[in-house]
Amino acid sequence: MKSDPGRIRFGKFTFFMLVLAAIVLLAACATNAATAEEYYDMGMAYFELGKYDEAEYWLNRAKNSDRTMAASEYNLGRIAYAAGRYKEAAEHFERILVRESDNVMALKGAAYSRIKNGDLDLARAHYAKVLLLVPESADDGYNYALVLYAMEDYSLCEDTLKKYEHSLETDNDALLLYARAQAAQGKPEAADSYDKWIEKSRAPYPLVNYEYGKVLVSLELYAKALEQFRDGLRLSANDRVFPRERDFRFEIGSLLLVADPGNEEGISEIKLAIENGFDDAQALERLLNDSRITEADRDNIRRLYSSETLL
Repeated sequence: MKSDPGRIRFGKFTFFMLVLAAIVLLAACATNAATAEEYYDMGMAYFELGKYDEAEYWLNRAKNSDRTMAASEYNLGRIAYAAGRYKEAAEHFERILVRESDNVMALKGAAYSRIKNGDLDLARAHYAKVLLLVPESADDGYNYALVLYAMEDYSLCEDTLKKYEHSLETDNDALLLYARAQAAQGKPEAADSYDKWIEKSRAPYPLVNYEYGKVLVSLELYAKALEQFRDGLRLSANDRVFPRERDFRFEIGSLLLVADPGNEEGISEIKLAIENGFDDAQALERLLNDSRITEADRDNIRRLYSSETLL
């Protein structure tokens, strides 16, 4: 997500205000005239102080009135979300939607919560409705596209992002998701989108170099692909985060052997990849079955992979 909806920004609420709210409520209770609005005010006083157990108590009392039902359910949803009770949070927001089906804030809250709980179908439905109500919202369009991408609906993900052309020009997160959706569909246009991201981004991101390099290999743009893999290799500093040094070396070696059969540097890179722990048997098998490499290179790779010193 572009921002974490779990980080609720609380305004300042003084202890004096809480005491005042308590005095008003106690006075009302003494005359049997306490109202749902007063329960709600007390709940929100505790909410602002971060005392969520007390806030939930009063908000649950306040939600029994039609006047304060929606506001109480919404804030109970926020509390549940902040506490990591995502299914419960979604249910609070969705109770509002039973009465107010076009409540955009409740729809967003339900969508966020369903994503966190792994209920992507429900999150998708909520976001689809948000975009019907506020089609101009690029942030909501991006979040909807993220859900679509997670559900492997790459075509609709791309189409959704395409509606926000300005966002694709100004928002690197949206542009990267757009490139990935295109790449997942095998579209050559992905190369242009990755190229734009590389050009605009100031922060090194080896994973993008790796993804872009793979797209370029599929287009047989070997020189550019080699450049991306080598850039990524220079940037890859964390051996526990994919892609690691060994992943880049394997891609570089494979590319050299395919583009220039018999290339000694290619075998050297494969050797370094294996020595550094590369053990993707499927990737090695695909390379061995590639008709573009020589039989001698196949024998060298088999020897490297089966060498006792590397097992």
